[in-house]
Amino acid sequence: MRRILLAAVLFGAASCAEAADLSDLPILRGALTEGLASRPANWQGAYVGVQGGYGTSNMNFSGSTRTVAASLLSGTEMESQQQISSWPIMGKASVHGNGYGGFAGYNSQWDDVVVGFEASYLHGKFGGSQTGTMARFFSLPSGSTNSATYQGTSSILISDMASLRARAGYAWGAFLPYAFGGVALGQANITRTARIFGTQVNPANPPPFDNVPFDISATEAMNSKLIYGYSFGLGVDVQLISCLFFRAEWEYARFTTVVDTNVSTGRIGLGYKF
Repeated sequence: MRRILLAAVLFGAASCAEAADLSDLPILRGALTEGLASRPANWQGAYVGVQGGYGTSNMNFSGSTRTVAASLLSGTEMESQQQISSWPIMGKASVHGNGYGGFAGYNSQWDDVVVGFEASYLHGKFGGSQTGTMARFFSLPSGSTNSATYQGTSSILISDMASLRARAGYAWGAFLPYAFGGVALGQANITRTARIFGTQVNPANPPPFDNVPFDISATEAMNSKLIYGYSFGLGVDVQLISCLFFRAEWEYARFTTVVDTNVSTGRIGLGYKF
């Protein structure tokens, strides 16, 4: 699909270059911005394009392994008294990533006002991981003294992101600044591991039950999981020649899942309007 989209844009660019007189290119007629601003563009109709992006994934891993740890300790005195699964062992993290993809949409234009809808897609590597540990000593009503360590690791890797959005912009010469908002969709691999280990000492018990070590762990993995949320952002399209345009854009996408994640990306692209 990505190869077909790229081929379509390149073919469109070639046909545009043949249809347009080179004298229409603003770079050949003095100042670039002056030439662009003075030439009105027609944004009405369907369009496709290719794009690349670079951005930051901000993740909140707090509580992400809680259910895994709670399942491990279900029915134990340690969990009911100390609530080990709720210990704050992880927090926030930020990781940079990049991707590439395409977009397609349709514009309706009334004088200088342009509205439309669009689907935007990126394939890449967004997300990250974190490991946290907390250890405590405590006594239980049963008479035992315990040393326990809770260790957790969580990761989220978003390989595909898409947004279905509504757009609104204002045409100024060859420029179309716009704002958008809509639904964000993603495909992610999410892995969570919880490990609880330590020693329980109870002098009232006969040996060897007076000093008992324990070490339990579990991992839950969700592969190719559909995640969703919302997105919004700002951008500008710039007509280069009659049907070829350049794009610069910023998008914020927020996904609500077991690892609360938002991805902020800056993108540039090249599009073809039919």
